[in-house]
Amino acid sequence: MHQDILKELLRNKIIFITILTWVIAQMLKVIIGLFRDRKFDFRWLIGSGGMPSSHAAGVSCLAMATGINYGFDSIYFSLATTFAFIVMFDAQGVRRSTGRQARILNKVMDDIYWQGKIKENRLREFVGHTPIEVIAGFLLGIIVAYLAY
Repeated sequence: MHQDILKELLRNKIIFITILTWVIAQMLKVIIGLFRDRKFDFRWLIGSGGMPSSHAAGVSCLAMATGINYGFDSIYFSLATTFAFIVMFDAQGVRRSTGRQARILNKVMDDIYWQGKIKENRLREFVGHTPIEVIAGFLLGIIVAYLAY
């Protein structure tokens, strides 16, 4: 039975294309970061945030590949598309707001730290995406899915 599951997973083109799209998006973040900052930062490879959104790329690829494979009028495409909208909305909305709040709290903590009254770790500020980063990820996912099929 376990061999059957593994065989099915290895034949699942949609999941492989989706993972490939995520990897491509993460690699693009590294390349863009190298040109922009003239240095390598390992967090660009595994972290969230940045251009393009790997979240948007992955879920839009999933939706497009599902539509191509099962039909754009299928329940599978509807589910994948709804999931994609939720993830993309969250990536540029809620998670971006979290990053802004972290930036403000870090400033407050810096002010208090320099007065010698706090020893807390800094919060992670780079967690969300701008709308442009989400759109770029969305387009990347659509393109990779289209080219893969």
